[in-house]
Amino acid sequence: MLTDRLTDVEGVRVGQWTDSTAKTGCTVIVVPPGTIASGEVRGGAPGTREFDLLDPTRMVETIDAVLLCGGSAFGLAAADGVVRWCEENERGHLTAHGRVPIVVGAVIYDLGVGSSTVRPGPTEGYQAATDAATDSHDVGLVGAGTGATVNKLSGSPRPGGLGSATVASGDVIVSALMVVNSLGDVVDGPLTDASLRDLVPELQARLASLPQRTNREGAVRTNTTIGVLATNATLSKLECFLLAQSGHDGIARAIWPAHLSGDGDALIVLSVPSNDRPIHAPIDAIRALSVEAVARAIRAACGATVAIAP
Repeated sequence: MLTDRLTDVEGVRVGQWTDSTAKTGCTVIVVPPGTIASGEVRGGAPGTREFDLLDPTRMVETIDAVLLCGGSAFGLAAADGVVRWCEENERGHLTAHGRVPIVVGAVIYDLGVGSSTVRPGPTEGYQAATDAATDSHDVGLVGAGTGATVNKLSGSPRPGGLGSATVASGDVIVSALMVVNSLGDVVDGPLTDASLRDLVPELQARLASLPQRTNREGAVRTNTTIGVLATNATLSKLECFLLAQSGHDGIARAIWPAHLSGDGDALIVLSVPSNDRPIHAPIDAIRALSVEAVARAIRAACGATVAIAP
């Protein structure tokens, strides 16, 4: 039975560290050996670790874990703890002189919420990896989503958070886990013709009316929506990259505006090997599922009800 959690994809484990007082945290996704991965960043202000190796033209195809975290660039230090956990558990890319863990990381900027001096580090990353389990995981203001906010462009931000959703068709399962920390707001559907007509004047007016205590550039550059798409379908690294592209369509469908110059919107896609048998489906069908999974997960992060696909 599907639960609208990333762990709906068999073999995926999720662990989290949360500081509810400082309002920051990290989320670690541990994947089975042989998990193929790719990803894509859109927007002008990414905060990532080891993301270049996800390019389909790079040599290494598989990864061991993903770190999603708060703390801006400081939070990427939590990946060191995940690497240590992987090494202790004999996980990593095999080289002539030992295994090298492949841990991909992405961060959000949450320093303006809670304490700006408390960030996830190696100890917290190690704890989250140690606690990773396959049964389920929390969502909301937890883990990497603890200090996430949305609708900052309006001058009246509200909590974002960590959201997840699962969609399925036939034997194929696609699950999304998203950290929603956007300049824009979460929307339920397409904009009206009136909204499109007034798009440029409205954006100009909103930017001009941002609170004086936050300078315009600072407000525009303190965002980013990051996440993971996992599927049980057997995909190549290039096909994972195509899924990441489609997942970004889900971001654009659920957040307005998205992919701006101050965003580091990043998606990592995981093709998790099935224990029973390889699962194959047309790539374009899986891409369509990915769009929906990401959009639902983003809306779920902000408290929307998400139905489970049959």
